[in-house]
Amino acid sequence: METINFKETHKKVDELLKECKNVINNADRKRLIGDAVSNSECMVSKSGTLATWTHPDSTGRSPKDTVVVKRPESQIHIDWNSPNNLPIPERVFDMVFEDALNFIGEHSRIYVNDRVIGADSNYALPVKTITNQALTSVFVDNMFRPVPSDLDKSCFYDKPFYLIALPYNKLDSAKYEWKLRKLPNGKTTDKIVVMDFDRRIGIVIGSAYLGSVKKLMFTVMNYYLPFENVLPLHCSANEGKDGKTALILGLSGTGKTTLSADPTRALLGDDEHGWSEEGVANFENGCYAKMINIKPEKEPEIFKAVLHPDYYLNHGAIVENAMIYPNGEFDFDDERLTPNSRASYPLNFLDNIKPCSTGGHPSSILFLTADATGVLPPISKLDRNQAMLWFLMGYTSKLAGTETGIVEPESTFSRFFGQPFMPSLPKVYAKMLGDKMEEHNTSVYLINTGWSGGKFGVGKRIDLKYTRAMVEAALEGKLKDVEYEYDPLFHVNVPASCPGVPSEILNPINTWKDKDEFVKAAKKLASEFSEHFDKAYGRNDISAEIKMNCPGK
Repeated sequence: METINFKETHKKVDELLKECKNVINNADRKRLIGDAVSNSECMVSKSGTLATWTHPDSTGRSPKDTVVVKRPESQIHIDWNSPNNLPIPERVFDMVFEDALNFIGEHSRIYVNDRVIGADSNYALPVKTITNQALTSVFVDNMFRPVPSDLDKSCFYDKPFYLIALPYNKLDSAKYEWKLRKLPNGKTTDKIVVMDFDRRIGIVIGSAYLGSVKKLMFTVMNYYLPFENVLPLHCSANEGKDGKTALILGLSGTGKTTLSADPTRALLGDDEHGWSEEGVANFENGCYAKMINIKPEKEPEIFKAVLHPDYYLNHGAIVENAMIYPNGEFDFDDERLTPNSRASYPLNFLDNIKPCSTGGHPSSILFLTADATGVLPPISKLDRNQAMLWFLMGYTSKLAGTETGIVEPESTFSRFFGQPFMPSLPKVYAKMLGDKMEEHNTSVYLINTGWSGGKFGVGKRIDLKYTRAMVEAALEGKLKDVEYEYDPLFHVNVPASCPGVPSEILNPINTWKDKDEFVKAAKKLASEFSEHFDKAYGRNDISAEIKMNCPGK
């Protein structure tokens, strides 16, 4: 990877910070929490948890305002065919950078936090976060990791990343007319989330959603790490009592959170990991959990982590955009503000964790899908090329009734189960997965947590006890020696038996009353796979061995 002189950019920031009257460097956690409350950036709930709300335009990520600087040094490494890799020219970034510096100079106080991304010191990325919001600093303290004593062995030791976060500043729309995107009302956007991989800096202006900070840094890691032979993954990871590590990948609604919270397995992390020559390591220090409709009986660990009672200066969990009553109690079933209410908390607020957040090479990887068409097998084993194909596709279903206008289950594809955050060429991530699973003899399984006996509205969701039994069998190696039948339409290997699961449901056609309708529905889904593959990867150099494993081909 070619690099340009990022140090000049960092020097400009450092020099400005020296001129600022009130720079609070690496304040302790209690100071940051206290400042966030006294600055009216949040309030204290009944349990001591911090509660905050954003403007309506910041209740989630801003994907259309999330952009990457297009420079000659790095542009060949980025997949510009992806709808999420939106380029801006260098000259526009220079304008944004100057505006960011001016905004910093105008604020009465600035918080600076030095943390790292990555539990493995061999590739921990030093990150200097500069913000005018104490609450953003609390979030960074929750989510990014403390600087390790052996950081000098990191491949990024002398290549830090700077992150400027100014959530409530706004760009001058007139100044950026025809340079940034037009809004539906004809005006130019006044917010930006921008990454400059070459100058090693990210800037958030106008987006108060705390996840913008988290996902910017995840995207940065996903770009840098393949150059260091580390595969970045949007997944949860846990470790059994036998010391074996498992990775679980899946989009929203597939059951990733539920299936990752296994009392018999220690959690490494719930969202972002790297797979290096040493094994698996969490990127983060905390979790950023969805809170809508959360119940203590269903998610006891998360509920306790967020809402355990404590003095607020000792707490620091942040609940974002959830309804709260005057008595300080939250109502997580009320989605009038947004269905995307979130909570940020450190991993050590959970009981069943592995504190170092690192593990060995995964013995098993699970791809989760919630297929609402009812035609995918509940569990399948994938060989190298099949695994690379399903990794590329990242399939699940949107359900009828979840969004206006959806009357039939809709196929959703998100490459690598995290499309918005994977900027590099798709063949790079896919090949790394195939190579690593082959080198370390890792078994990959596709687990369908969706429907059986018919599509959504006709069939029923696969019983959770059977899904748990399939997960247990996969993780404990109980499916290595069973017989498999090859499915020629979806190109997967279906087990003839699985401990704790009725054999008749393993082949989905057996659960349908109308076999002709099953065949029709299966062919329809397979054709959607084929069409999406051609649209997403037709201009990418994906090998024929992978392509031939795409359903419908």
